[in-house]
Amino acid sequence: MFKTTLWLSALVLGVFVLAPARAAELTAGEESAIFKAAGFKAKGNTFIRCEDDSTASASPGSIEMQDLNADGTEEAWVREGSLFCYGNTAEAFVLLAKNATGEWTPILDEVGVALPLKTKTRNWLNIEVGGPGMGPFPVFRYSGKKYVGK
Repeated sequence: MFKTTLWLSALVLGVFVLAPARAAELTAGEESAIFKAAGFKAKGNTFIRCEDDSTASASPGSIEMQDLNADGTEEAWVREGSLFCYGNTAEAFVLLAKNATGEWTPILDEVGVALPLKTKTRNWLNIEVGGPGMGPFPVFRYSGKKYVGK
């Protein structure tokens, strides 16, 4: 019951359970590279993937950084909101990591609200992706290259 209440509270209040955004620490070039790798396009001073930017529920892309495997290098969460594009969940995200050549690469791309769990696979935090409803919600685990669902 508590987990369901947490998800519902997060959806209703727009509260997300990840680490605070620190995109301000990124250079403009790094921010642009992350958005581009996530499939977002520049539109004025913002980045969007969903073409719905006119309704009240639309929120442009944002970046949050978090080290999911405790290796000292942060991964990038790119989020966007829109009831029009993402239904009742109203959010989609792309999780990116730097590859061996230093380029940002998507490792999980889903519609829903991401909740990193305390459990790990291959030393990476497992990620539950929730949305409206009572669950259970899918849990994604790191395969060595990307996150995969069960």
